[in-house]
Amino acid sequence: MPALKSTAIVNIGTLVSGDLEEPLLEADSLLIEDGVISKLGSVEASDADRVVDVGGATVAPGLIDSHCHVVLGDYTPRQQTVGFLSSYVHGGITQVISPGEIHAPGRPRNREGVKALAVAAANWWKDYRPNGMKVNGGSVVLEPVLTDQDFVEIAEQGVRLAKFGFGRYEDPADGLPQVKGAQAAGIKVMCHSGGASIPGSKPITTDHLLLLHPDVCGHINGGPTSLDEEGLKTIIAETDMILQLVQAGNLRSSLEIVEWVRDAGAESRVIIGSDTPTGTGVIPLAMLKTMAELCSLGDVDPSMAWAWSSGVTADVYELDAGKVAVGRSADLVVCDTPWGGLAPDALGALRRGDIPGISAVLIDGEIRALRSRNTPAAAREVSVEPEMETPPGSGHV
Repeated sequence: MPALKSTAIVNIGTLVSGDLEEPLLEADSLLIEDGVISKLGSVEASDADRVVDVGGATVAPGLIDSHCHVVLGDYTPRQQTVGFLSSYVHGGITQVISPGEIHAPGRPRNREGVKALAVAAANWWKDYRPNGMKVNGGSVVLEPVLTDQDFVEIAEQGVRLAKFGFGRYEDPADGLPQVKGAQAAGIKVMCHSGGASIPGSKPITTDHLLLLHPDVCGHINGGPTSLDEEGLKTIIAETDMILQLVQAGNLRSSLEIVEWVRDAGAESRVIIGSDTPTGTGVIPLAMLKTMAELCSLGDVDPSMAWAWSSGVTADVYELDAGKVAVGRSADLVVCDTPWGGLAPDALGALRRGDIPGISAVLIDGEIRALRSRNTPAAAREVSVEPEMETPPGSGHV
């Protein structure tokens, strides 16, 4: 659906920034021009071509799933599901990070094939955006055959990400040359942690992680099997690794990690992902569900949980969305307490452990969903002027 040049969002009840430094903003409106947030506050309906009146609901950055198992196309072989990324948009997820297209049938393991898959995927996802979803794909899967020059070569072709944990290593410690080679080429490395996740993979222990020192400790709460408690405490307190919590992990471990993060003052290192689709399934509400669990059971402030799911991830991966700020891409979620819910607003719903109702999702200023087909109905729905046709995929099924 083509975007109008400008869109005003008015009557905002709560504006969540996605920024840990200032998680809530004092503004009841914002203006979007050419897909970018251009003004916060003091916006009138007459300032824009289109007006979205949210009626006192909450506006927040689109969620960024930091661990989503894409392949090539909006399809998951693991769960035999077509259109899962389009559906994830209805869960408020506007952008995902690939940990390598590891589920692609016949994934190559030889040097040229590994590089070719990463380069192809990185370029594939630049232009293919299901329902507007932004996919950061082409994470090279580290294999022992890769050399320092290989990393320089693929980095020059647009590969920015790497994943360690699925290569043909006798011992994960043997992957140190590839982890360091990728990092030296400016490629950010996410590493598996904990027990094995799929046949053919190996457990990666605390000792392995301390040796390899990846940029991101993938699914530190388990993918799905978590590390031991002392190892978790060491990684949190004694390293600078990014700490990724996922839905497809161990909830008890997540809640313990939150406590140790507080003790270490490491809140700025936490990001959230789904680690789906995997054996756990296709979960459009994975991000919201994880946030609700952390807020209701782990006493995490909902605005902090939202930042862990958007702005902090944007900082880690140098993305131009993830925060409500002038100059940022207008990837936004309009949400509220679910219809019939007991909380006064979306953040209160998360605090209670309820899934907020999503009434609109915008990506680059374009409305991609009105009334999420996956969340409960929002207590306060939006109105749009001039009226528009319902975006593809909207409505309840």
